[in-house]
Amino acid sequence: MSGIVIDARQADLGHGLAVRRVLPYAKRRMVGPFIFFDHAGPVTFAPETGRRADVRPHPHIGLSTVSYLLSGAVTHRDSLGIEQVIRPGDVNWMTAGRGISHSERFEDPSVRVDPGLELLQSWVALPEADEEAEPSFEHYPARVLPEAADGGAWMRLIAGEAFGMASPVKTHSPMFYLHTVLQPQARLELPRGHAERAAYVVTGRVEADGHEYLPGQMRVFDAAESPALRAREASTVMLLGGEPLGERHIWWNFVGSRRERIEQAKADWRAGRIALPPNDNAEFIPLPEDAR
Repeated sequence: MSGIVIDARQADLGHGLAVRRVLPYAKRRMVGPFIFFDHAGPVTFAPETGRRADVRPHPHIGLSTVSYLLSGAVTHRDSLGIEQVIRPGDVNWMTAGRGISHSERFEDPSVRVDPGLELLQSWVALPEADEEAEPSFEHYPARVLPEAADGGAWMRLIAGEAFGMASPVKTHSPMFYLHTVLQPQARLELPRGHAERAAYVVTGRVEADGHEYLPGQMRVFDAAESPALRAREASTVMLLGGEPLGERHIWWNFVGSRRERIEQAKADWRAGRIALPPNDNAEFIPLPEDAR
């Protein structure tokens, strides 16, 4: 077996919101442009705790956040004045560029009943030429995303290009991101034509190169490999990758090609130079070093 396997680390964001954190990883900081990958839930919030688990307003620079739900609903509000509820199969794509803040609130009643909330959130680094772009936000309902099915494998292309499909989601560099569901014994090759590729197991059990992979594991493949997945049982797997962008620095919610730019973002948030969402500005998350 070449490539590496990343086992998700458990992290508690507070008030019952636990996540499996996959990227960044000490031995593999990025896969293509993907620099961060979290899997939250599934979790059911009791009425008295759900709002305390909300992610209060916080800042980003130098990246696009990609929110994709398997169950539940999340209300997004940002400093551009946009408010958008995201539901399963939709894509919220927020490009921070030179700076944006947003909140994620669990206000919808669906998070209080089974199956509750299950969220996949990734960050995609921006090319250097776009790191200082104007911030923007786009919402794409599930119905506009291309889907395909063959031989017991179903897939939805969240972003980029793969298997002859092209997503309408606007990206800044060559990449792919797929939600796949495999029936027992279904076989699926990973997309070709991308320098870096990985598979993350959400549920089930899959095999590749003679090894089994379980929920919470990401298998990162070497460029020379021609990988194919085979489901040992009904499985949900996220496939992702693309072209590398070069070294990126990451600190808290900031990503950049230059360390000094991250220091500037820290100072900007501390001084209030990154605006809060106008319809969610009564509280915010301080810089971690200030909170201490």
